[in-house]
Amino acid sequence: MPERNDLVITKRSVDALAVESKDAVFWDRRLPGFGVRVYASGRKVYVVQSRGPGGSRRATLGCHGPLLPDEARRRAAAAIDRIKRGEDPLPPPPVELTPEPTVADLAGRFMREHAKANCKPATVENYRWALNTYILPTLGGVKVAEVDRKRVAELHYGLREKPFTANRVLVILSKMLSLAEVWNLRAKGTNPRRFVRRYPERQRERFLTREEFRRLGAVLDEAEADRSVHPSAVAAIRLLMLTGCRKGEILSLKWDDVDRTAGELRLRDGKSGARMVPLSPTMAEVLDAIPRPPGNPWVVAGKMPGKPLCAIDDQWKKLRERAGLNNVRIHDLRHSYASRALALGEGLTMIGALLGHSQVTTTARYAHLAKDTEKAAAAKVGGSIGSDIMPEEPAAA
Repeated sequence: MPERNDLVITKRSVDALAVESKDAVFWDRRLPGFGVRVYASGRKVYVVQSRGPGGSRRATLGCHGPLLPDEARRRAAAAIDRIKRGEDPLPPPPVELTPEPTVADLAGRFMREHAKANCKPATVENYRWALNTYILPTLGGVKVAEVDRKRVAELHYGLREKPFTANRVLVILSKMLSLAEVWNLRAKGTNPRRFVRRYPERQRERFLTREEFRRLGAVLDEAEADRSVHPSAVAAIRLLMLTGCRKGEILSLKWDDVDRTAGELRLRDGKSGARMVPLSPTMAEVLDAIPRPPGNPWVVAGKMPGKPLCAIDDQWKKLRERAGLNNVRIHDLRHSYASRALALGEGLTMIGALLGHSQVTTTARYAHLAKDTEKAAAAKVGGSIGSDIMPEEPAAA
């Protein structure tokens, strides 16, 4: 047992206390049961001891320094009173009531722990745009546990004039609410999204004809000559037409990704993962004509030193207007590449590989074009055989 000593506990007296090898408790003369335990290490803690209905009880009040003697003595008096009443010496810590999370809180966690950790930068920005534009203005202040079918349906219905946007917003909100269940922010199996049907979406398909390709090619030549459009934008559009790649895949291409020896472009960060694009002679010709600013690693270089060209949408609008293609989007160049491949006899499997589709169902959207090609081929083959087996019509008199 530690040696018992008595003194009047003050800051000065406690500061002066020291023991050599064995801890000791020094008891206060003014308040029986209140003391300070001193360790050989120099550490000092205030303690309290008293007897109640259940026997003797002890408790530690806190360390000397952060806790001053007067406050320690006040706590000790309260603790002694509780012990004598048969209660715990120290009151339980107050329970901090955590406010129920709102959709805005869930959105912040969704972006930090899911989107930024698992999605590409473009997808993260799309999520942020949908959240800030549609979801948070409507549901941001609603508690996560109170998001029900009625609220989700009203948000979806409010975007009925934009069915594609409405459905994307619905998908994002559904993902958030599913993660809320994983994170125990709402009961399992309560995602109201399953009770809200998506709007039908009309797949917009626009394929350039051979004549439209020629017009666009001529406009690109003119823009390159008169420099009315940034040269890098011209090069980017030519590469999009020749590869069927996505816009982001071309804009993020670096010269180190152009492998002349293997004859391919290495797309390190494609939508469906890394893939290779065969380097055709025409593509090589376009690449050879692209200026390479010193120190800039990007194939489609921007105006700022060392930076890529981040966007070509405005330049595209100028070019398509000059070519009379006002209803053609940049992404339609990718559809047109697939259409031309079908016209040249390539199968859907090969086209899926060229476009970097990870699922066969994605390429299946071009199946109706394949049927047209099959019909044309059937007519050609049938006509050839028919000329050999069918009787000749008598010559007109």
